[in-house]
Amino acid sequence: MKGSAGTAEKMGEKGIKMDYRKVSDCLGVDQVGHLTISGADAVLLAQEYGTPLYVLSEDKVRDTCRRYKSSFVSDYDGFGTPIYASKAFCCKEILRVVTEEGLDVEVVSGGEIATALAAGVDPKKLHFQGNNKSETELILALDRGVGDIVVDNITELHRLDRLAAERGIVPKISLRIKPGIDAHTHAFIRTGQIDSKFGFALETGEAMEAAREAVASTHLELVGLHCHIGSQVFDHEPFVLAAKVMLGLFAQIRSELGKTMTHLNLGGGFGVRYKEDDAALPYESYMDDVSKAVHQTCRELGLEIPKIFIEPGRSVVAEAGVTLYTVGDIKTIPGVRTYVAIDGGMFENPRYALYQSDYTCLIANRADQPADFVATVAGKCCESGDLIQEHTPMQKPEVGDVLAVLSTGAYNYSMASNYNRNLRPACVMVKNGRPRVIIRRETYEDLLRLDV
Repeated sequence: MKGSAGTAEKMGEKGIKMDYRKVSDCLGVDQVGHLTISGADAVLLAQEYGTPLYVLSEDKVRDTCRRYKSSFVSDYDGFGTPIYASKAFCCKEILRVVTEEGLDVEVVSGGEIATALAAGVDPKKLHFQGNNKSETELILALDRGVGDIVVDNITELHRLDRLAAERGIVPKISLRIKPGIDAHTHAFIRTGQIDSKFGFALETGEAMEAAREAVASTHLELVGLHCHIGSQVFDHEPFVLAAKVMLGLFAQIRSELGKTMTHLNLGGGFGVRYKEDDAALPYESYMDDVSKAVHQTCRELGLEIPKIFIEPGRSVVAEAGVTLYTVGDIKTIPGVRTYVAIDGGMFENPRYALYQSDYTCLIANRADQPADFVATVAGKCCESGDLIQEHTPMQKPEVGDVLAVLSTGAYNYSMASNYNRNLRPACVMVKNGRPRVIIRRETYEDLLRLDV
């Protein structure tokens, strides 16, 4: 649905009629033509809480969590658990919500561990990932009883073995494996192929050597394997293939090392909708196909079906999120493009600057009207590349309008910065039309607090 440079005048008066519920079913348009998020008027939210503003539908988040949970009941008789990958969006309230719905939590830093503990998450429900965990972070995980430490490399395995021995404890660990599968996503978000900074490679024998050392250790208990093939994947087959490959390694470890592990984490990466025509599949369809592969492969290899984990992050929160902005300057370069400047930018959503991510944009106070204009949405940072979307259809903007960018619940707040000493926005969560602040807006006092 993207336009191209210079097409603002060519779109015609009729424009494009958008169905925002095809991007996210928590969206709607009310009787005055305003965008709604979980029943709340986006324009009124912008007026009450200011812009830029992250808005998250609690109803949508909870519904997605329940769909994942119910898929485990139907596919694995409840013998498995979805894990929320908190790097997608980590704050105390979102972790309270997902754990209330029965999900475990994946953490990838000491800060995410601290946030989860502050939110009241049971440390036994935490799965600690990451390719370069510091000694300080590993000590925190050991001392607080994190339930599953996913070891990424041999150096970390040795470090963790030493730290556990010093404490006289035997933590449960998993090994992160590169299954050698290319998920055909953007190069920056592929993680399952051999050339990745993450995990132990199968092809080189590195994975078996790590398993051999872990099994031999008297201070570590190897309980499972983990893999992750990439993000924003729209095809079942890579996940099915990953399950088969990982179960083959399960069988090899049992045969050669006499070790029967108890769980398999197949990671996340399920595709979501950023535009109407994104071919996102129902989460249940991923789960159903993978379940069939798990059951069949276990039968063929004579394995007991292990406890299955998956790690949805983006798919839990992305479509539940909307970012609201106020339109500022509008600059038309005849025959080239029209820039619509907003009061946010790459400091609170760097994804377009990083890897040209698609988004749906609209004027929230005229959401009932066709998108009859093409513009480039520009941020306020002092960077030419500070753009949110280029040549994208929207309703004709005016200074002071509320511009909404859809599906921003994942990797927006979590990747935000204070670049140009801009302040990170507030986040409002909406449940049944009722908003509440879950992250307050930063102040200049917050910005200066660490300066000396």
